[in-house]
Amino acid sequence: MSAGDSCHNLSAVSEPATGQDSEGRSLRHYVALVGPPNAGKTTLFNRLTGLRQKVANFPGVTVEYHVGKARSSGGREVFLIDLPGIYSLQPRSEDEEVTRDVLTGAKADLGTPDAVILILDATNLHRHLLLAAPILSLGLPTLVVLNMADDLEARGGSVDAAALAAQLGSPVALISAATGLGVQKVEQFLDGSSARPHAAAKRVELPILQDLPGCRRWAGQIGKQSDYRAPDPPLWTRRLDGLFLHPVAGPLGFLAVVIAVFQAIFSGAKPLMDGVENWITVSGEALAPLIANDLLRGFLIEGIWSGVGSVIIFLPQILLLFLFIGILEDSGYLARAALIADRTMAFVGLQGKAFIPLLSAYACAVPAIMATRTIENKRDRLATILIAPFMTCSARLPVYLLIIAAFIPDRPLLGPLLGTQTAAMLGLYVLGFLAAVGTAQLLRSTVLRRQQSVFVLELPPYRMPSLRSLGLRLFDRAIVFLKRAGTVILTVSACLWILAHLPYKDGKPPQLEHSYAGQIGHIVEPAIRPLGFDWKIGVGLVTSLAAREVIIGTLGTIYGIENADKDSVSLQEALKKDLSPAGAAALLVFFAFAMQCFSTIAVVRRETGGWFWPFVQFFYMSAFAYISAWGTYILLDH
Repeated sequence: MSAGDSCHNLSAVSEPATGQDSEGRSLRHYVALVGPPNAGKTTLFNRLTGLRQKVANFPGVTVEYHVGKARSSGGREVFLIDLPGIYSLQPRSEDEEVTRDVLTGAKADLGTPDAVILILDATNLHRHLLLAAPILSLGLPTLVVLNMADDLEARGGSVDAAALAAQLGSPVALISAATGLGVQKVEQFLDGSSARPHAAAKRVELPILQDLPGCRRWAGQIGKQSDYRAPDPPLWTRRLDGLFLHPVAGPLGFLAVVIAVFQAIFSGAKPLMDGVENWITVSGEALAPLIANDLLRGFLIEGIWSGVGSVIIFLPQILLLFLFIGILEDSGYLARAALIADRTMAFVGLQGKAFIPLLSAYACAVPAIMATRTIENKRDRLATILIAPFMTCSARLPVYLLIIAAFIPDRPLLGPLLGTQTAAMLGLYVLGFLAAVGTAQLLRSTVLRRQQSVFVLELPPYRMPSLRSLGLRLFDRAIVFLKRAGTVILTVSACLWILAHLPYKDGKPPQLEHSYAGQIGHIVEPAIRPLGFDWKIGVGLVTSLAAREVIIGTLGTIYGIENADKDSVSLQEALKKDLSPAGAAALLVFFAFAMQCFSTIAVVRRETGGWFWPFVQFFYMSAFAYISAWGTYILLDH
């Protein structure tokens, strides 16, 4: 019987119900996806679930997981949980501990999975088979998926899937999650019965599970009896690694990639941004005559439309940034960048594993802080948590783009390769990185002192990124951004418009400067005047504590109200009237260092187990931002 036939007769799921499904309902029946990192587990999950998935947290811990709906070959809906990657069931981090607890049924609120899909890299089977022993010993219906079958064949490797299934006592499917080859066998498994694995699966229990050399011998024997032939290492992979991992050429290449990414963000996204801005302007002008009531029209157009619209304009550039990050990650290049970064991290007392969370902080500090769970040493993990918000997250990007475009003319520095605006943006990213590195050095030489730890990283092979995977990632980021614009920024914009029109006197709203919003700004102004900021920026700094990019919506609302009876004035032009070049530079520096994000503060409290470190982090970063912005203003204003 073939592996595909075996799949059809084994395991799965009937209907939902402990845990949570993609719509917030509880899960009772579900299938767990498990495998080593870089085996293509998430690619398979994305192919099976598409857009029918969401991110959630395991109850009681901060570990994230994806849960989604998949359809079996018979049309049945099945709930899948994409568990954090592991190498064994002997956990060294919180991520690995949660995966073990789910698989062993230790999490009572989830229960034991009805079945397991174990994803292994077919091109690296000798090493990845080590995980099969403990997973199969659990006695759960298990489908062993050998992913990257196309890569295995293209590089001259092979495996007898039916023989491997007989050796393991569980069905085996040879697939390519990236191309969809053989995925129907996984769907057949999801549509199968609840039969338990053959007795052969129980042979791996003792003493192999407690004996690593014995487990390696077992994996080698299984591979040999399955006629496994490892693929030839690609010549171009060795050549690329010779370049990318070179002590000199590697870092220079990484710098060139970063410059190219940011240059493309400025030049490539501009037409899309102009299109979004024009659409917001035209649609606002078209909607205004349809609203007869002056007060309601002002609230909807000046408050909501101007505030939220001024932030949505930056969506193309943010998505372009995530597209490049996704390409670099899925291609295998970012793992090499982590290895290069380990040399830099060593100088400040951190290990290369800190690079991945710090890199993800360029998207958002919240998941970056949660990603530090993969760092085994608690002091290393705490140090990484405390410096992660210094990395330039995507929420800072709209602020940078607005001020740079308003105050720095776009002129070439290195021909078409590097312009002045790109150089300014890169400088801000470097500032954040240097602040993180300096703070890490301070922490590791004082309160978090300890010996340097060893960094071990498995380099994935270079691969062509999947358009489907990239598309799903961009869709997810767009939804997150638009939800934030539609909730936090909309709420702040609405409240700000109301505060800007109160208190009424003689049935008329006050001048903006004398409104409640203006009074808040004037209260803050004495503290920020030494930085070159006026009361309008003060209002923006207060509201941006909710989320950094809220300052754009705040200023959009303020200037929208101020210029409501005048010709249309862009936010950039309005800023140039109220902010000097020295003040603009100070504002950029302030945002590069300040921790203006309640969500980040909340997740730091949750990860560190108290309020001490979040308070230390917030006041340290705020003081550092204020002093640096003041120094910048003094230096440039004279």
